[in-house]
Amino acid sequence: MVNDIVIIGLGAGDLDQLPYGIYKKLKGTSSCFVRTMDHPVINELINEGVSFTSFDAVYEKYDTFSQVYEEIAETLLKQARKESVLYAVPGHPMVAEKTVQILIEKGPKCGIPVKIEGGQSFLDALFQSVKIDPIEGFQLLDGTSLKKDDLQISQHMIIGQVYDQFIASDVKLTLMDKLPDDHDVYLVTAAGSKTESVKKLPLYELDREMELSNLTSVYIPPVKEIDKQYREFSTFRQIIARLRGPNGCPWDIKQTHESLKQYLIEETYELIEAIDKQDEDEIIAELGDILLQVLLHAQIGEDEGMFSIEDVIEGISSKMVRRHPHVFGDIVVNGEEDVLKNWQQIKKEEKEQAGITNKSLLDDVGKSIPNLIRAHEYQKRAAKVGFDWNEVSQAWKKVKEEIIEVEAEMDQEGNEAALRMELGDLFFALVNVTRFYGIQAEEAVHVANQKFYNRFTYIEERIQNEGKEFADYTLNELDHYWEEAKSKGL
Repeated sequence: MVNDIVIIGLGAGDLDQLPYGIYKKLKGTSSCFVRTMDHPVINELINEGVSFTSFDAVYEKYDTFSQVYEEIAETLLKQARKESVLYAVPGHPMVAEKTVQILIEKGPKCGIPVKIEGGQSFLDALFQSVKIDPIEGFQLLDGTSLKKDDLQISQHMIIGQVYDQFIASDVKLTLMDKLPDDHDVYLVTAAGSKTESVKKLPLYELDREMELSNLTSVYIPPVKEIDKQYREFSTFRQIIARLRGPNGCPWDIKQTHESLKQYLIEETYELIEAIDKQDEDEIIAELGDILLQVLLHAQIGEDEGMFSIEDVIEGISSKMVRRHPHVFGDIVVNGEEDVLKNWQQIKKEEKEQAGITNKSLLDDVGKSIPNLIRAHEYQKRAAKVGFDWNEVSQAWKKVKEEIIEVEAEMDQEGNEAALRMELGDLFFALVNVTRFYGIQAEEAVHVANQKFYNRFTYIEERIQNEGKEFADYTLNELDHYWEEAKSKGL
């Protein structure tokens, strides 16, 4: 005869909630394992002569609940090799019981049948206690492993296994990532029993409640106000869809991928400026503006039946996993150089599989990017195959040669095309020097532009304060103001 593990539920509260069949099974056993003795039914059954063996001591051995649950399951499986086992858990075995899920997975692999014989879940009683209809949408979440990305604040949320203040504190902090600190929540203990307790309190007080137990759950009502949902990606998407909808904004409705290009470029440079200023609030605002551009393009794609934001997210998620096998796979790397080498190799293989062949190493450099960045990328790719100066001094020597050639063309009248070409060569050579120092030439020019703007506007301010015009000053006088601005760190 094969020994088995029979799992029963002790219900959500007192003995009156216990199904009669479960009560008879408990009364007819000589011994029963329980995950924890912290349940009112157990005390009543002990008084009626039922004997229990608990795993409460296991909780003291480990830092994580997953380790606790694994040991409990392993102990039960080991015991089942000797005799049939009766295992009782709070509530219903199939609701919020990780040890049961482990047993269901491992039992058959060990040749040990695992049988579930029911019990009463706390959910029905809890729905009644807080007076909600689950058809409106609800989530049941585990307080011991709560993640903010799991939270759907527009639905009823029930968080179980909030045993103590430590878990309550983690739950509170996770919820605060999505909800206002004073958002109303409910602590529900022993739902449906004689000792039922439903307590309303602001979120920030959640871990200050002393009466937490094995039978405590947290109920969070859905958020209805649109302004409290602004942190949700789905809300932002709905806003963009409405802007481009039938009764939306005329400007947003008429936009196309082509018409939005200039705004994407402008917003990108404004983000760079915010980063250069190290202004956190401005960085947040500019990232938001770029995200707006992404969502607008995605909404246009969806409106045209071509693609959606899910396609965009799926594509980039898949790429990141594929190109980081040292993170998501078993590839071993030794530093950043190996990472970049793998990236390029994987990228090459992807193109070959897609039937894309470049005639040149330079073909995958975008033709629409700013030309200083494009020059940098051309040189970087050429350097990878050895077409590069050995030292920066050689690159700088090339700059000096190009300056001489520019000066020679400047002496020639009516030779604008040649001068333009030589100036282009000079810029290209200067990019080579910046690349050796790990400096992006486009960023360097951006800084120079900003510096010029700050100093020139200072000159304008000085002239305005003196009630004069630019024509009233000599170049030397204006240059004096320039040096003054420079001395002030502008």
